[in-house]
Amino acid sequence: MSSLARSLAAEGTAASSAPSARRHGAARGHSRAAALYLSPGMLGFAIFIVVPLVISLVISFFEWPLFGVPEFVGLTNYRYMLTGDPAFWISLRNTLIFAVLYTAVNLTVALGLSYWLMNLGGRWASFFRVLFFIPVVTPMIGNALIFRLILNDDGVVNQILGVVGIQGPQWLNTPFWAMLSLVTMSLWQGMGYNIIVLGAGIAGVNPSVIEASRIDGAGAVARFFQVVFPMLSPTIFFCTIMTVIGAFKVFAQPYALTEGGPGNSTNTLVLHLYRNGFSFDKLGYASSIAWVLFVLVMLVTAIQFSQQKRWVTYDS
Repeated sequence: MSSLARSLAAEGTAASSAPSARRHGAARGHSRAAALYLSPGMLGFAIFIVVPLVISLVISFFEWPLFGVPEFVGLTNYRYMLTGDPAFWISLRNTLIFAVLYTAVNLTVALGLSYWLMNLGGRWASFFRVLFFIPVVTPMIGNALIFRLILNDDGVVNQILGVVGIQGPQWLNTPFWAMLSLVTMSLWQGMGYNIIVLGAGIAGVNPSVIEASRIDGAGAVARFFQVVFPMLSPTIFFCTIMTVIGAFKVFAQPYALTEGGPGNSTNTLVLHLYRNGFSFDKLGYASSIAWVLFVLVMLVTAIQFSQQKRWVTYDS
């Protein structure tokens, strides 16, 4: 009897372990399939992102000309950046000014236009969304060259102002107006992305909640700030993160529109990096600027994530 019981128990154990073994086998098969499908993307990420990052960090500790033998200099590039290069601090200040102005105006106008399009509805709303998004998919350099023609001293803007008796300023040759021109051109280029994203977020707001607030007597402004904005705050947070990161990386606009001028009034960190690397033959110093910019963007992003609980509301 004992041997029979043991054999029955062994058969039961084998029968119960068979589905478990099949589940583990299926899980391993899914893992292999996932790894196979992910491998091209991960390989590209490693080759084109991770490896260049590591190489640029190594280069930042060298005096590395485009042609010639590199020389290890340790932290000399970083010390020179912080203590011996006034253009770095000017470009950092310009980048911060641009980032604050561009992000604030971009999000404010995009949010207002998205809310207006939601209330507009119908085909006209779709038409304006497409119209606002067209500059996003057009070449940056082409847009900058067009704005350069428009904002020249004898460009379209000054000609229109002259018709009504106003002497137009030198938009691209005065530090104050050059920065505003840079921000304006960048807004025209990039605001459509946030309009689309915020519009999708507004479309996801429960309409019954908005209707209930309307029945309770809330006006359009009260509905926006007390109902729509809290429910839209995760989308606004995402747009803020992406807009700030894009603002710190601004390069093509000042390069093509103002060439960093007049003087260094619109010279940004990435433009300063580019000039040191490819105009002044200082790849090591350019790499050190790139890493300072990387750390700065990571720091600003971390601060934004740490503060999101103060104003971002996630609907559970």
